[in-house]
Amino acid sequence: MNLGRTLGLPVALILTGCATQQVPPAPLSAATAAANLTARSLHDPDLHRFLAENLGHDPAEWDFEALSWVAFYYHPSLNVARAQWATARAVQTSAGVRPNPTLSLVPGYSTTHEAGISPWFPAINFDFLIQTARKRGYLQAVAQADAEAARLAVFSAAWQVRSDLRRALADASVAVRRDSLLRAQAAVQQRLLTLLEQRLAAGAVGAAEVSPARTAMYRAQSAAADAASQAITARARIAAALGLPLAALDGVALVPPSVPRTFSDDELAAARQLSLQSRSDVLAALAKYAATQATLELEIAKQQPDFHLGPGYQWDQGVTKWSLALTFELPIFHRNEAAIAEAVARRAEAAAQFGAVQAQAVANVDAAMAAQRAAAAQLDYVRRLRGESEKLSALAGRRLELGAADQVEVQSAQLDLATAETLSADAENAAALAAGQLEDALQVPFNRLDTLADSTRVNPTPKP
Repeated sequence: MNLGRTLGLPVALILTGCATQQVPPAPLSAATAAANLTARSLHDPDLHRFLAENLGHDPAEWDFEALSWVAFYYHPSLNVARAQWATARAVQTSAGVRPNPTLSLVPGYSTTHEAGISPWFPAINFDFLIQTARKRGYLQAVAQADAEAARLAVFSAAWQVRSDLRRALADASVAVRRDSLLRAQAAVQQRLLTLLEQRLAAGAVGAAEVSPARTAMYRAQSAAADAASQAITARARIAAALGLPLAALDGVALVPPSVPRTFSDDELAAARQLSLQSRSDVLAALAKYAATQATLELEIAKQQPDFHLGPGYQWDQGVTKWSLALTFELPIFHRNEAAIAEAVARRAEAAAQFGAVQAQAVANVDAAMAAQRAAAAQLDYVRRLRGESEKLSALAGRRLELGAADQVEVQSAQLDLATAETLSADAENAAALAAGQLEDALQVPFNRLDTLADSTRVNPTPKP
């Protein structure tokens, strides 16, 4: 056997193993990404295909459900959550890959060789890792639990997006309504001030009675201007909640969210109990705990040493020699006690974190239930107040017709009614938000929620 034949096989193996996988480049340009973000709209054909797939139809109007799926398509937080889940799945795949053997080439040369005998004595050594105690299985279990936590994080992101959108839509709706009501209230204040100024000119009242009316009118005009500003700001928040530029909503009629259905006491108790076991953040914390448990089992398994099997071949100056090495760690200085203790501590930390997440879920649900009850009571009170104001306004109108009242009394009654209507609008918005907050806290599943974790169904990322 000559030197070329001895080295030929390992060289061929090396050259074969050096074939590299080609990954296409994915350049990222800030300018291109910004242009794509600016170009996003509600008229994108891919968006409408996504909406038709998940809603079952192309939306005829932009109501809360349709806009929720627009947000699920465009919002960057969902893209980040999906990308993190894809990374976790890649880690899960790599955790199951068996390690490649290693090859050592050890050339040798004898300076005292005999004449006629080759001075070379090259050697080839292989090393195969043989894992014991199911270590690769534990690695896969850790990766699987982490991937499940990442998948559930997609749903948590979806619930947050949906909640932010609901609040933005409700705030925009009530801001528009308040703007209209406060403008009407300011108009009543103006008419009342005009009447009082006429009385002042006639000497029927003093300046001290006119000044508060003028201050109230300015206050009403300021409140109306503030409501108009809030309506514009709320529309910008809607665009942000959708992942769209504000210009994409120009000329688009947005339907305010309807009040979610109310629960009976029995339904609420059952939903509360279920939510504490099925909320995505609770399940994600549970998956993270499972990952720490698998990590602990892995560290315990590492007390059993792995083996390295090393067959070798040497061509020693014309003599063929074979060898077989068995290598393993000697647990002389430690038996992995420190790593096991660390894993135990991390498991306890994950258990505490799970308890904190579940406790926060309880607090969120209880706070939402209390807020809904308070909002419902406030709404009932304000509606009764509005009813009384309507009666008094109508009575003042009839008294004016009979000559028993003047315009000041009529305008004052209308002002009270306008104030009650503004309070009613605020109370109705608070009740709607409280009901939505309860739905979000309970995380009552909506149709096709599971599809949100499937990144193949949506690709709103900037195109190069």
